Amino acid sequence: MRLEKLVIAGLGALIAVTGVFSAEAVAQNEQFIPMLVYRTGPYAPSGIPVANGFRDYYTLVNKRDGGINGVKVTFEECETKYNTKLGVECYEKLKNKGPTGAALVNPFSTGITYQLIPKAPVDKVPILSMGYGRTAAADGRVFPWIFNFPTSYWSQASGFINYVAQQEGGLDKLKGMKIAHVYHNSAYGKEANPTLQVLAEKYGYKLTMLAVDHPGQEQKATWLQIRRLKPDWVFMSGWGVMNQVAVKEAAAINYPMDHFVGNWWSGSDADVIPAGKGAIGYKSTAFHFAGTGFPVHKDIIKHVYDGDVAQANRNNFGEVLYNRTLVNAMFGIEAIRTAMQKYGNKPMTGEQVRWGLEHLHITEGRLKALGMGGFTRGFEVTCADHETGGPIIVQQWDGKKWNMVSDWVPTMRDVVRPMIEKAAAAYAKENNITPRKCMG
Repeated sequence: MRLEKLVIAGLGALIAVTGVFSAEAVAQNEQFIPMLVYRTGPYAPSGIPVANGFRDYYTLVNKRDGGINGVKVTFEECETKYNTKLGVECYEKLKNKGPTGAALVNPFSTGITYQLIPKAPVDKVPILSMGYGRTAAADGRVFPWIFNFPTSYWSQASGFINYVAQQEGGLDKLKGMKIAHVYHNSAYGKEANPTLQVLAEKYGYKLTMLAVDHPGQEQKATWLQIRRLKPDWVFMSGWGVMNQVAVKEAAAINYPMDHFVGNWWSGSDADVIPAGKGAIGYKSTAFHFAGTGFPVHKDIIKHVYDGDVAQANRNNFGEVLYNRTLVNAMFGIEAIRTAMQKYGNKPMTGEQVRWGLEHLHITEGRLKALGMGGFTRGFEVTCADHETGGPIIVQQWDGKKWNMVSDWVPTMRDVVRPMIEKAAAAYAKENNITPRKCMG
C-alpha cells in the first residue's frame, strides 16, 4: 500500500512537472502584440470597432492558420480612452510582455505616437502608425523605427485635392475656388494643414482652416462660418463624436453633402448613422473597401464566430473602422512573417520585426491568399520610404452603406516627398540624429 502511494505520488509529480515544462514551452512559442484601445470615453464610437477588428484578426490567424508559421499570436488590451498620458502608461505596462517583448505597437492615436517616437529606438519596439502619426516619419533614414504606410496624412491631403480637381475638370480649375478644412484641434487634426497650404499656393485656391476643440461636441460657430463662407468644398480631419456632430451641423445648414469629404478617420458608420437622412451623400477618403464581401470576412465568420453572423454584427463586423484594423493587423502579422523568413519560425524580437516592416512587400497575390484580394492595395516598403505614398479612394454614404465612388486617386508624391524630407531633416537637426544611409 505504501509502495502504491509512492508510485501514485511520483506519477503525480511527474505529470505536474511535465505540465509545467509543457506550459513553458507553449509560452515560449508565442508572439505578443499589445493592444492600446479606447472602448470608453468620447472617442469610443471610433475606438470600439477598431479594438474588435484587431482582436478578430489575431484570433483568425490563430484559429485558421495555427498562428504565424506555428507561432501563436497573443495580445492584451489596455484602455487609453484616447488619452495620450494613459496611452504611454499602457505602452510601458505592456512593452516587455511575452517571451521576446512586444513585437510592435499600434498606438492608434497621433498624440500617443508622437510620445512613443523617441522611446522606440531605446526600447527596440517598432511603431506601426498605419496612415496616421507624424508624417515626417515616412523618411526612414531619420525614423528607422516608425512606419506609416500605406500612405500618410500629407499624401492623403494631396489626394483629396487631386479628387476635387477630377470633379471640377482639372487642376487648373482650382484657381479661385474656396476650400475649407475643418479639423480636430490636436496634433492629428493639424497634420494635413501644411500640405493644404502648399497646394493652395501652387494651385491658387483660397484655403480657410477651422479648428474644433476636443472633444468636438460644440461646432455651431464653425458651421456658421461655413454658411457665411460658402466654400466649394469642405475637407474634415475629425475623430470620434466630432465627426457625427459635424455631419449633423452640415446637414442643418444645407451644405451640399457630396462636396463634404472627411479624411479616412472621418468616414465610419458611427460618423453618419446619427445624422439619419441628413448624412446621405457625405463622402470620405479611404485606402480599403467597406462591407463584408471578401473571403477574409467569410473566414472570420467561420473560424472566429463559429458561423454566428448575428454575434459578429454585434461586434461591428464589416464596418469601416473594423475593416481598417483587419488591414492594419494583417500588415503587422505579415511584417512578423517577413522577419521569420530571415530569422526563423520562432517569436520575433522588436528589432527583428523592425527589419520585417522595412522589408515588407505586400503583393496582390499575397492579398488574395489572405482573403483580401481587392480589399486593399499592395505596396513595398524601403529603407528610405516608410510610407510608400499610396493612392486613396473615395467612398460615399447612401443612407445604409458606403459605396466607392471613385477610382484609386493618386497622391502628389512630387510635392509631398520633398516636404517629408525637409521636415525629417529639421527633426534630425533638433534631436541630434545622424540620418542613416539607405542603399538604392
